[in-house]
Amino acid sequence: MEQTVNQKYFYRTLTRLTLPIAIQSLMLASVAAADALMLGQVAQEQMTAVSLATQVQFVQNMLLTGFTSGGAILAAQYFGKGDRRTMQDIFSLMLRASGFLSLLFFLACEIIPQWLMFLFTSDAQLMEIGADYLRIAGWSYLITGISQCYLTIMKTSDHVLASAAISTTAVLTNILLNTVLIFGWFGIPAMEARGAATATTISRILELLLCLILTFRKDYIKPSFKKLFVQDKRLAHDFRVQYMLVLSGASLWTIGFSSYTAFIGHISPDAAAANAVAAVVRDLCCCVCNGMATAASIMVGNELGAGRLDAGRATGIRLCKISFLVGFSATAVVLATIPLVVRIVKLNETAHSYLVGMMIIMAIYMIGRCVNTIVINGIFYGGGDAFFDFYSLAAMMWGIAVPLSALGVFVFHWPVLVVYACTCMDEVVKIPWVMAHFRRYKWVKNLTFDRSDEEQP
Repeated sequence: MEQTVNQKYFYRTLTRLTLPIAIQSLMLASVAAADALMLGQVAQEQMTAVSLATQVQFVQNMLLTGFTSGGAILAAQYFGKGDRRTMQDIFSLMLRASGFLSLLFFLACEIIPQWLMFLFTSDAQLMEIGADYLRIAGWSYLITGISQCYLTIMKTSDHVLASAAISTTAVLTNILLNTVLIFGWFGIPAMEARGAATATTISRILELLLCLILTFRKDYIKPSFKKLFVQDKRLAHDFRVQYMLVLSGASLWTIGFSSYTAFIGHISPDAAAANAVAAVVRDLCCCVCNGMATAASIMVGNELGAGRLDAGRATGIRLCKISFLVGFSATAVVLATIPLVVRIVKLNETAHSYLVGMMIIMAIYMIGRCVNTIVINGIFYGGGDAFFDFYSLAAMMWGIAVPLSALGVFVFHWPVLVVYACTCMDEVVKIPWVMAHFRRYKWVKNLTFDRSDEEQP
């Protein structure tokens, strides 16, 4: 089977897709870090309030992931089939779902921002600062749902570099405006938290404008606006199936990781501080495997959608082998950066010792994280097999890691590093299960259907 893969084309395509997406992921991760760093220099209350307020966007992004990833699964296969008309219809389905969701979040931020803040804190000062932030940032939440659909379609239609360039431009603009508006440079009054919200909104407007300008070009997929109200029932059904499966898995993963943070935070402030630093290192080290997972989904989806099932299977096999190489490389990077991270971060002696232990454990965890991300969220997604992600998370994360971590904190009072190891164990222990499912090749599926009987443009 593997002989059907043209190695030169394979690696060129993998690199062309992975690098821009990895850089895009890295740049997006830097926005939250910039907000925290800059507002932390203004006042702790400003930083804390914005950190809590952005949990609203965190929830929105989780829901948007279901729509955009579900649409991307289908779009990649129809692009491989060469059916641009159906990609337009998928684009329209994504816009309708994401646009309606974003409108709800926007209205909530404008009408009941205090109630949204009350979900996360009862402190009056934090609620007031956070509500002011949400009233401004709410406009960015409205725009995000639209721009993310454009960026997703670009990635799946061989314009991944353009998508990454737009996101990177928006992120750099956001960070620059943060500096100007938060601290009040060039004669502008210091806006603090409201400045961060304004910077975010302006950068999102720029992002959407760049998307709209690019899609006027001839070779870009454009949405069919009439299909916002008229839809193909079978295509809409396929879209609903995919986004519900992706959303189910994303919800379990997001809530599970939030639970891990809460468990560690209940042990001690030192443990919470060390875990916060370890989480930043983990997210940075995962940028490459996240980019490769997206690339894998596109590459496998293109082959399967074109009806080249053997080539899709062979592509998946090669990507699976590469995932282990990425995992072991990530392990080496984490271990190598321990001295640097410990020297840079200002923590007390106890927190420093926790951090070193956590990073050693994380180094082992990275093997499972990289392999599972590339195989499950890349290869399996490419064939529309998103259900495996849901029940593997239900079994391993929620059946083992979450309850074991909770028992370790609240019942058995285990040491910090033992609890941390429990929060990392699910990714490692499920590797054999993932590999067994991979070798059944249930993910080798063509999700497209023939629409040739319908009028073509």
